[in-house]
Amino acid sequence: MTDIKKNKSRLPEWAPQDAGSEFASRVISGGEVKSRRSQVVKKQIRPALDSAEIDKLYQGVISGNITVLSKAITLIESNSHKHFEPAQAIVQRLLPHCGNSVRIGITGVPGAGKSTFIETFGTWLIEQGHKVAVLAIDPSSSISKGSILGDKTRMEKLSRLKSSFIRPSPASGVLGGVARKTRETIIACEAAGFDVILIETVGVGQSEITVRSIVDFFLLMQITGAGDELQSIKKGIMELADLVVVNKADGANILRAETTRNELTQVLHYLQPATTGWQTTAITCSALNGVNIPGIWQLITEFMQLTKAGGVFEQRRNTQNLEWLNSMLTEALSQLFFNNKDLVESYNNSKQQILDGKLAPALAAANLIELFKTKF
Repeated sequence: MTDIKKNKSRLPEWAPQDAGSEFASRVISGGEVKSRRSQVVKKQIRPALDSAEIDKLYQGVISGNITVLSKAITLIESNSHKHFEPAQAIVQRLLPHCGNSVRIGITGVPGAGKSTFIETFGTWLIEQGHKVAVLAIDPSSSISKGSILGDKTRMEKLSRLKSSFIRPSPASGVLGGVARKTRETIIACEAAGFDVILIETVGVGQSEITVRSIVDFFLLMQITGAGDELQSIKKGIMELADLVVVNKADGANILRAETTRNELTQVLHYLQPATTGWQTTAITCSALNGVNIPGIWQLITEFMQLTKAGGVFEQRRNTQNLEWLNSMLTEALSQLFFNNKDLVESYNNSKQQILDGKLAPALAAANLIELFKTKF
């Protein structure tokens, strides 16, 4: 009661005169609120993941727990600085459990039926006793940076199978439509026991060839009426394909598909094979009806046996790991540059001088590199 009277000015305005504790209220000063908020913030600040949580994720992935695998991939794909170290810790621990799969890149023009083919192909592979992971790279909006991520919806039948795992990921503006963390995601899927990794890319274009650097086998899907032989040669992507599949060879389209296959076969004879010792060929299929799906897997199996026997497979994997290192270094250096206020200011000044015709781009780059050296 004494405290109430002593702090009477802090009682509610509507409290009766000489009110007791039944009307008591506590008014917290601004300083006290700030102090309490600081305490709350301090309690919330903690490492992204401690060693026990990392170990739990690791154990869950290698045991094949799909839910835990999804969580691990979400951590790997995170762009938050606080997630980088725990993500790399998990990847490092998973490395001894990876490498025992065939990594197949699947690309093609929009409308070629890539998703339908992957669902049919993946379902057939699972029926043969394989475990199939599908990494579907969705295009990201250049404006909102968002993605629809609808591949899992388009592969409804495959997604229901126990031995399948479908992970749609945003391209996030990365060259080639290949998500920045796809390599680490492949490692996680292999550690979880998936022996066939299918990577569906955004579409065909000069930038789409990036997928070649992360897969063992590159499959290009074509459809009838896509252009003549010269047009096919111009696309460049043909030179990177280990197999060209003419899809939708069903119904009235069978003859046209076979004609297209013959034309592509002639074109392929003039091109340098994408893989040493392997002759790229063209084949027709119907993803809708499952026609020639076993034949495609037979060709992939022959490819794997040939490249492993000749050492080409191991050499390609080693080269890809070094390319991975280089790409990560390039990205890290770029982040260091653009996270420095002084460097960004000099960069913007250089751009304006170039636009004004006062500075040559090569000299501007040299000056910025010299400034970068002084900062790090």
